[in-house]
Amino acid sequence: QVQLVESGGGPVQPGGSLGLSCAASGSIFSINNMGWYRQAPGKQRDMVAIITNGGYTDYADSVKGRFTISRDNTKNAVFLQMNSLKPEDTAVYYCSAHTRGLKTYWGQGTQVTVSS
Repeated sequence: QVQLVESGGGPVQPGGSLGLSCAASGSIFSINNMGWYRQAPGKQRDMVAIITNGGYTDYADSVKGRFTISRDNTKNAVFLQMNSLKPEDTAVYYCSAHTRGLKTYWGQGTQVTVSS
């Protein structure tokens, strides 16, 4: 089992920045990729960014150039720096951990609201 705890969400004005953090615990040796997903009201949960054990990253087209995912394997943590935020970035953001056994674990989610 892997437990994930997110922090760092909240309200922010358009054009502003926000950073999210996620700490993993439990069977961390089994984790391969980690990532961030988001879900807006009435919509499906979509991938925002993902990072492999080796540091390879991939981003949704809608956030490329604005968001940066990073990972600290010594602290079992993954981060998402969000810049130039737009109202359409408003969603619940979920941290994810994907194991070598093809299991996916989710954090509890943190709300990000971009509004003036």
